[in-house]
Amino acid sequence: KSANPQWREQFDFHYFSDRKDMLDIEVWRKDNKKHEELLGTCHVDITALPAKQTNCLELPLEKHPGSLLMLIAVAPCTGVSISDLCVCPLGDPNERQQISQRYCIKNSFRDIKDIGFLQVKVLKAVDLMAADFSGKSDPFCVLELGNDMLQTHTVYKNLNPEWNKVFTFPIKDIHDVLEVTVFDEDGDKPPDFLGKVAIPLLSV
Repeated sequence: KSANPQWREQFDFHYFSDRKDMLDIEVWRKDNKKHEELLGTCHVDITALPAKQTNCLELPLEKHPGSLLMLIAVAPCTGVSISDLCVCPLGDPNERQQISQRYCIKNSFRDIKDIGFLQVKVLKAVDLMAADFSGKSDPFCVLELGNDMLQTHTVYKNLNPEWNKVFTFPIKDIHDVLEVTVFDEDGDKPPDFLGKVAIPLLSV
């Protein structure tokens, strides 16, 4: 019941500079649990924002009255990466040695927040459920760890997709759980759920 709401929420997204992404924002109004109405949209060109500083933006809603006030900071993405299996970051012996030195006992208290990192190789899925009328699915895989989320590309018309991707996450809490979910891409509609597995870090 407010025309001037304050949310004061923070969201972290992984943005890789080789992509030309737009940040799309939608504002919705809720009458009750069932009825929702779109109050407006706005878009931010991330590539046009100065890096390493907090940008205060007042964004008018398109085709609707009102505006959004946002703080957007584009900062270097540390510790998070996506790579192909053939160029796996831990496959380099020099990098392995640097990591061993970084996390050795004598350096334990150098940076308390730097607990470590997790590297996940997503190879393939087998015998997935068919989500399309053709008896096939268009599966992709989403990995979530704490507030970090990364995903594979979509393999079209396949129940046994091979992704062969390597994902690296910084660990912020040793009690976090890695959640791996497989979805079926469904065009403009929300993706269909094909399955999920949860792996507590302490079990690795």
